[in-house]
Amino acid sequence: MTTLSSGFARARRWLRDHPLAFDATLAFCTLVAMICGSFTDPGDGHGPPAFGARTPELFSVFLMTLAAAALVLRRRRPMRILAVTAALAAVEYVLMDPSAPVVMSTVIALYTVASRTDRPTTWRVGLLTMGGLTAAAMVFGSTPWYSQENFGVFAWTGLASAAGDAVRSRRAFVDAIRERAERAERTREEEARRRVAEERLRIARDLHDVVAHHIALVNVQAGVAAHVMDKRPDQAKEALAHVRDASRSALNELRVTVGLLRQQGDPEAPTEPAPGLAVLGELVTTFRNAGLPVEVACADRDRLPAAVDLAAYRVIQEALTNVRKHAGAGARAEVSVVRVGATAEVTVLDNGQGSAGRRPGAAPGGGPGPDGGGPGDGDGQTGGGHGLVGMRERVTALGGALTAGPRYGGGFRVHAILPVEARTGEPDRPGTAGGTGLCR
Repeated sequence: MTTLSSGFARARRWLRDHPLAFDATLAFCTLVAMICGSFTDPGDGHGPPAFGARTPELFSVFLMTLAAAALVLRRRRPMRILAVTAALAAVEYVLMDPSAPVVMSTVIALYTVASRTDRPTTWRVGLLTMGGLTAAAMVFGSTPWYSQENFGVFAWTGLASAAGDAVRSRRAFVDAIRERAERAERTREEEARRRVAEERLRIARDLHDVVAHHIALVNVQAGVAAHVMDKRPDQAKEALAHVRDASRSALNELRVTVGLLRQQGDPEAPTEPAPGLAVLGELVTTFRNAGLPVEVACADRDRLPAAVDLAAYRVIQEALTNVRKHAGAGARAEVSVVRVGATAEVTVLDNGQGSAGRRPGAAPGGGPGPDGGGPGDGDGQTGGGHGLVGMRERVTALGGALTAGPRYGGGFRVHAILPVEARTGEPDRPGTAGGTGLCR
């Protein structure tokens, strides 16, 4: 039984892949059915039909063969094939005593038209075919106009129209479901790619913030140690101690960030909370140890959401790193974090005189660059880094705004406005207890 079913399945697939062969097979079966019907006498209704009681004429056989052959092209020219088969059936009714059921080919052709066109066309063509063939059978047939054979023509052609329309509607329904499923699959894939891109960008920003800050401090302190190694060994040792602390902090933050990329089953990642304004004092101390005087001013100690707290810390970290790298000797920095209504404002000012082409966000000539920043970036490279871009993306992701540019009279200013109710909807980080206070 299984072998028979698999054989039928293979034959069905082959016929579906070769529609012309299927139509040729259908045409041959229709010809056999019409010839068998032409040898059958339906009788007077009081007994069973008698096979072999009559013999079709040669012209009838020719009409049946011609109508069956036309069905081979029913998919390519459905309307023309319907017209040809209907005309052959009408000729059979008009010119001869209809002993050959040529109308069978018309039924198949009408089904094809109904299954491949729209419903209004099916109604118009179906009614025209049904009415024309039924009228020909009633007027020119050998039986009385009220006989069941004449009304059978009307019934079979009507059934072909209804069946074809039902098949067309079913195909359209299945195609619509398939198209919606494919569209939903594409939407899911695009959403997954978007989420991956956003997460990759976020991790890249975190890595940049960590590396740019700590490596800048390491570079400065290593230069100090090399400069005073021979004359002032105590100060060189202190600078090397700062190098060690900065490198250890960089390694710890990198370990936390890379831990986010671990897969299920990997060793458990560290669970220390991400840095925030609660450790702003430690951040400022590292810059002071690197030789950059920093003053901090905070208006209050309200708690901030975790995402806003982290963004504020990263903006200050990146801005101070830029000041240390590009503001020049003798520069001083001021940091302020204040709560203004439903927003928290973070401002980092400096009085440095670094060259405009090397300052983040400054355009040649001292004016601000495009989009409030200019060709520069957080790394101080003209168009080559991602510091200022990363700060702006981080702030914008929370629904805030960031501006950066030279100050009147010299120096540089970075100003970020962060909404206290962030749009991200992220849960609080472990250990934050609903956020951190400003500059604790």
